[in-house]
Amino acid sequence: MYQEPDELLSNSFYKDVVNSLESAGKVIDINPNVISRLKYPRRAIRVSIPVKMDDHSIQVFRGYRVQHNHTLGPFKGGIRYHPAVSLGEVAALASLMTFKNSLLNLPLGGAKGGVQVNPNSLSKMELEALTRRFATEIGPFIGPDKDIPAPDVGTNPETMAWILDTFSLETGYSQTGVVTGKPVEIGGSRGRQSATGLGVVYIVQQALETQAKNISQATIAIQGFGNVGSHVGIEAHAMGAKIVAVSDVQGGIFNPNGINISELFRYLKQNRFVQGFPQTENITNEQLLELEVDVLCPCALESAIHEKNKQNVKAKIIVEGANGPVTPTASEYLSKNNVLVVPDVLANGGGAAVSYFEWVQDISWLFWTEQEVRQKLSDIMVNTFGRVWNFTRKYQSEKDKNNLRSSAMAIALLRLEKAMKLRGQI
Repeated sequence: MYQEPDELLSNSFYKDVVNSLESAGKVIDINPNVISRLKYPRRAIRVSIPVKMDDHSIQVFRGYRVQHNHTLGPFKGGIRYHPAVSLGEVAALASLMTFKNSLLNLPLGGAKGGVQVNPNSLSKMELEALTRRFATEIGPFIGPDKDIPAPDVGTNPETMAWILDTFSLETGYSQTGVVTGKPVEIGGSRGRQSATGLGVVYIVQQALETQAKNISQATIAIQGFGNVGSHVGIEAHAMGAKIVAVSDVQGGIFNPNGINISELFRYLKQNRFVQGFPQTENITNEQLLELEVDVLCPCALESAIHEKNKQNVKAKIIVEGANGPVTPTASEYLSKNNVLVVPDVLANGGGAAVSYFEWVQDISWLFWTEQEVRQKLSDIMVNTFGRVWNFTRKYQSEKDKNNLRSSAMAIALLRLEKAMKLRGQI
């Protein structure tokens, strides 16, 4: 379903992505036709999702699936359930998936989906009904060789299992490769649940090494303690890092001597939110972003660091666990003020990489051990960081020596440009 470009460009997040695309194109003098093609998605599907609620009333939810580009392979990207989901947000995230998969050298394109809903306000039966109806509506556009969804904010392996089952029932046979991020028992990959957070930690290690530091010597603050942030905490803590602050939607906690992540998880089993954890001080999400730490990992939603708070950030390294948590203007300001900002297309690529591993395992019916998955993930993240770091040192000016965002996007664009030429698209 075609959407007028102005509808997308009225979304600030989408405009930020386009600005990053255009800025990266200038670094390498990319063919302008590449920018023209990548500026807008190939296809945007908007659907209505009627759901019979537990009280027998009908509520209609709005859903989207945006397929940005498939030059490099099938569309690939997550599905999020969140009240703020919009066409512009989903289109921006789909664009980022195209660039992320290109940067990581994966044979996949970019897509994203979402439903405008607060999943916590629905019962399990309502959530399943919503998911199955959404799967039916986008069913003609997805498949193992077309478009492969995955979990995102507000969705999880069970959500993927419902989509898999619905798609398989409607096609007449089981197709485990239609989604990734599903339970291991029905074709999921070992290591998928922790993949994005683990990938962030591998990048934290590499970023610290550029400043002659080891992760065991580092202080880290994590904004957002969902699937990504919690696994950043688990993996970094296991490597000896001092996690001094974490937060969730209700607020954060701080202890300059470090937080015991294992004890925090035990606390969260009885208490839904992190605030109130013993021997910590309650802080706001905004205060967490302004702590004086070696590494700040924003792992919540987009635009957490922006024009109004960028000057208050004191971290030496920012590793973007979320998608778009630092706006382009804030990122440029921080980079020029000697803060190393590792962009989302690189930093949180672990989920995309292991989603690819899962897809490969499903279509080949050959499954790997968790240790094999972790090693393959480490190889991809370390090698990709090295390529971005070396590109920055070779092509960026001294004032842009910390601008990894433009470098990462430029590398992604070069691969896309070559593929477009080979396919006769430009």
